[in-house]
Amino acid sequence: MKTDEPHLKTLVRAISSVTVIIYLIVAINLTILAFLSFYDVFIQLSNALTAISVSAGILQVLHSLLVTIIIIEILETVTAYFRTNRVQVKPILIAGLTAMIRKVLIYGIDITESAEIILTLAAIVIFTAAIVYIGKEEG
Repeated sequence: MKTDEPHLKTLVRAISSVTVIIYLIVAINLTILAFLSFYDVFIQLSNALTAISVSAGILQVLHSLLVTIIIIEILETVTAYFRTNRVQVKPILIAGLTAMIRKVLIYGIDITESAEIILTLAAIVIFTAAIVYIGKEEG
C-alpha cells in the first residue's frame, strides 16, 4: 500500500485531529484541576494557621502544594505537545519526582516498612538521574 493514497492521508489526518481534541479536553480539565488544587492550598493554609498542631497543618499545606505542582507539570506536558507536536518526557519525570517527594513527607505520619522507603528513595534517585541526563541531552 502506498502512502500517497488520498484515503490513507485522510484517515491519518482524522486520527491526528482526534488526538488533538483529546489533548485539548485533557488540558482544559487539568487547568480546572490546577485552579481547584491551588484553591485547596489556600484553604489548607488558612486551616494550618488556626490549627492546634501547626506542624501537621504545614505538612498538609505541603501535600496540597505538591499535588498542585504535579498537576501543573502534567499540564506542561500537554501544552508542550501543542507547541512541538511531541510528548515531552522531562515534565513527566518532574511530576514523578514530586510525587515521590510527597510520599517521603507522608513517611513522617504513617507507619512505613523499610523496603517501601528504600524503593521510594531509589525512585527519587532514578528520577533525578533521568532529569539530569535529559537536561544534558537538551542543552
